[in-house]
Amino acid sequence: MVARFAADRAHLTAVAYRLLGSAAEADDALQEAWLRARQADIGAVENLTGWLTTVVTRVCLNLLRARRNRREEFLDAHETPSGPGAEAAAESGDPAREALLADEVGVALLVVLDTLGPAERVAFVLHDLFAVPFDEIAPLIEKTPAATRQLASRARRRVQGRPAAPAADAGRRRRAVEAFLAATRGGDFTALVALLDPDVVLHADALAVPAPAPVTVRGAETVARGAMAATARARFTGPALLDGRFGLVMAPYGRLRLFLVFTFGADARITRIEVVAEPERLRGTEIAVLDTAP
Repeated sequence: MVARFAADRAHLTAVAYRLLGSAAEADDALQEAWLRARQADIGAVENLTGWLTTVVTRVCLNLLRARRNRREEFLDAHETPSGPGAEAAAESGDPAREALLADEVGVALLVVLDTLGPAERVAFVLHDLFAVPFDEIAPLIEKTPAATRQLASRARRRVQGRPAAPAADAGRRRRAVEAFLAATRGGDFTALVALLDPDVVLHADALAVPAPAPVTVRGAETVARGAMAATARARFTGPALLDGRFGLVMAPYGRLRLFLVFTFGADARITRIEVVAEPERLRGTEIAVLDTAP
């Protein structure tokens, strides 16, 4: 068991991270799974990797259900799930590692997964990301294979979202958003200014700044300087489709905090950026994963 668990640790961590969206929580799930595995009689187990995957999934499913209950309690108390202390356990890990894993998996995918119910998330992650058959997933979530297939299909539609809004220069717009993120992460002021229209306008709601009132700034250099101040945030930011438009989502530890929607001019330079953190707008916007770039 020690040797098998060690050999499968990378796989089990990948499963737990995609189910939970947090490296710290994934580590906790693996620790709990290891404690359960040590106490189990594995003499008749033929596929130890599959058995360990099941144990990890059950632990993660319990954590997802507990998290959902906590969020319902926050809503009942008229608070937001992202309020002070709500995600303290998840945010106690290594920020650099969390950011690296989020980038590898895709920030937008983590955001969409976080909107799914526990059973939907398990069905989609295990089947679509790890090719586990539905008849093996079904007992974990106490559903029939047919119902499990439907859950995965519904989750898949959420992940894919609506297609990007038709535009002759859609490829250039997407590349501009990705270049904006890369320049922000890299602190490349010159590259940022080149992506922006000279008269670009940035509007941020009060919760995004934060400030007593919404903030509006104008001009390429002014907007670029503001982006330079958000380099730390950019580590947890990734491209996404927002109601079919190209944009960026910022989601530390897999929890959506804000998004940026871009408007483009005829030359595909950015003419307007809207930064949104108001909970109602976050909940009311369809966020989807970008197709793999050709």
